[in-house]
Amino acid sequence: MEPDGTYEPGFVGIRFCQECNNMLYPKEDKENRILLYACRNCDYQQEADNSCIYVNKITHEVDELTQIIADVSQDPTLPRTEDHPCQKCGHKEAVFFQSHSARAEGPTTVGSRSL
Repeated sequence: MEPDGTYEPGFVGIRFCQECNNMLYPKEDKENRILLYACRNCDYQQEADNSCIYVNKITHEVDELTQIIADVSQDPTLPRTEDHPCQKCGHKEAVFFQSHSARAEGPTTVGSRSL
């Protein structure tokens, strides 16, 4: 939460009841078609200042991605070539693979790894 009481984009904080300090839960006011946060312990409700109630950020650890690349080089079904030597070690055999980004809007990466 920012000092002025607003939330940064993509952040959904936990809100607490001003009456009893229990957690507030999202609730729809169907009559007025607005989003509220309501206490399940007392009758306190407040209008939501943001329509976002949940954010799912997916990240992969560097070690996890390294393991995927190590496993890729052992996959016998992937295409291989000896026409593109590695720029770092000079090894001639390489395997080609596609890696999908963790983000839905992210690109598909086509890569190679020397063997």
